[in-house]
Amino acid sequence: MSTFRNPVGPQSSKVYWRRRLVVALGAIAVIIVIVLIVVQPRGGDQPAPASSASEQPEADAPADEPAAEEPEPTATSSSGAALCNPASVALAAVTDMEAYGPESFPQLSFSLTNETTVECAVSAGSDVLEYRITSGDDLIWSSTDCQTDPQAAEAVLEPGVPLTSTPLGWDRTRSTPDTCDAERPAAIADGASYDLTVVLGELQSEPTRFLLN
Repeated sequence: MSTFRNPVGPQSSKVYWRRRLVVALGAIAVIIVIVLIVVQPRGGDQPAPASSASEQPEADAPADEPAAEEPEPTATSSSGAALCNPASVALAAVTDMEAYGPESFPQLSFSLTNETTVECAVSAGSDVLEYRITSGDDLIWSSTDCQTDPQAAEAVLEPGVPLTSTPLGWDRTRSTPDTCDAERPAAIADGASYDLTVVLGELQSEPTRFLLN
C-alpha cells in the first residue's frame, strides 16, 4: 500500500495530510512567484515609443525682422570715380604773389584737396566757378560779370594731393555786368589791400589777401 495515500507514523493520518497540503501550497506559491518574475516585462527593458511628427513640439516661429535697408548707390562721375562729398574737399584761393607792383597783374587760381583716403571727382568747370575780389564789403571784381560760354569740367582728386587750377589774370579793374563793352575804372592801388575768394559749386574758400602797389 502507498505511503503517500496512507502515511505511516505515530500521529493520525489527518496531521500528515495537513502537512502535505501546506508543503504543496508553499511549492505552488513559489512557482507562481518565479513565473511572474520571468514572464512580467520589466519597465527598463521597454523601448521608448518613437514620437511622431505630430507629437513634436512646434518650434517658435521666428519673429518678423525688419528688412535690411539696401545701401544707397554711390553716385559716380563721368570718369567713373565716386563724387566727392563737399564736406571732405578743401578749397583754397591762390594768388601768385602777395604784393603787386604797378605793372604786375595778379594771377588768380584755386587749389582743391581731397581729405579722404580714396579718390573722388568734383565739378570744377567755369560753369560752377567764380572768382571774387573784394575790399571790405565792396565787391570790386567778379569773373562771372562778363563771362561767355562757361564750360563744364571735372577734376579727379587723389587722397591728400592738392590740385591747382590754371591761373586766370585780373586786369586790376572794377567790373559790373553792364560794363563788359565799356572802359572800366582801375582799382585803387598805392598799397591797397584786396581779398580773393573762390566759389566752386557748393564750396567756398576763405579769403586770401594781397596788395596792389
